[in-house]
Amino acid sequence: MPVAAKATPWMPPEWAPHDATWLAFPHNVADWPGKFGAIPWAYAELVKKASVGETVHLLVRDRAHLRRTRSILERSGIDLGRIHFHDFRTNRGWMRDTGPIFTVVAYKQPRVQVAEFGFNGWAKYPDWKLDDRVAERAAAVLGVRAVAVRHRGRKVVLEGGAIDVDGAGTLLTTEECLLDPEVQVRNPGFSRQDYEAVFAAVLGVRHTIWLGRGIAGDDTHGHVDDLARFVGPRTIVLCEEKRGQDPNHAVLEENRERLAGARLADGSKPEVVALPMPDPVIFAGQRLPASYANFYFTNAALLVPTFNDPQDRMALGILAELVRDRPVVGIHALDLVWGLGTLHCLSQQQPAPSAAPRGDS
Repeated sequence: MPVAAKATPWMPPEWAPHDATWLAFPHNVADWPGKFGAIPWAYAELVKKASVGETVHLLVRDRAHLRRTRSILERSGIDLGRIHFHDFRTNRGWMRDTGPIFTVVAYKQPRVQVAEFGFNGWAKYPDWKLDDRVAERAAAVLGVRAVAVRHRGRKVVLEGGAIDVDGAGTLLTTEECLLDPEVQVRNPGFSRQDYEAVFAAVLGVRHTIWLGRGIAGDDTHGHVDDLARFVGPRTIVLCEEKRGQDPNHAVLEENRERLAGARLADGSKPEVVALPMPDPVIFAGQRLPASYANFYFTNAALLVPTFNDPQDRMALGILAELVRDRPVVGIHALDLVWGLGTLHCLSQQQPAPSAAPRGDS
């Protein structure tokens, strides 16, 4: 994608100042079969916490869905003055993957734009065409530029949950998600060099750390946001499974070994901190991707999924030691994870233009 030399886009880290958080109120019963009744109320807690300190752009399907949503939010004690409702028809509501990936361009006057990647239902599900329009429609609502991301003559498919950035030139992703040549292939024929070229041109990334496989139960085939996350420019939390018989043990140990030899964009070694895993969460005979790494930074807090597990307190404590500029708040996610994702999967940050680094050009 041609980008002017003095207008290089840059993806701020999640902890940088937000103008807003984008969410989509749940409506697809099939995402939480047999358990959907509890989901809107669990989701309202995410809306409530996210709306402290920033605006929330909340997608609803139609007027009837809007009425139900407003009623739930009002009964949950949420200030609707902080919520901007948008009537967008969607297939699902996993805004990390279907919502707009925002970048900042800091040439002359800093401005936000949307990197319009394609979405194809995680290369797995057939119902995705409405979701593929969300990024473009969000840009139109905001009146900002949407730049279709193309490489080798075609639009690039990429979900936000597949990547994590430190804002200083480094990106985390997994080989399982982006490089597997046979399972859930987003961009057939793409090599790591192809992806790294896209990351550099579109997100301002100078260096990519490639991890291996993702955790058990993840239907995205290896999203990094259940596995390893930046919590600062030099610090990565990596999930750790100490039970040797658990299928996550070997996967996470192999990724720990990779990070032990990894370098950041400036050549330094990252600090890697172990984050525990909860006991396996199984519902209706299915292993679910329960992970404390699926946290979400807002302006006012770090929101962390919890699972009624003894490790909840330890995970919250570790993150509180690492993130000192805002409180660490647990949100009950046992119901949400039946949809195969939690807080980070459901949210997408809109950075403030002021998040652009000084002197960027």
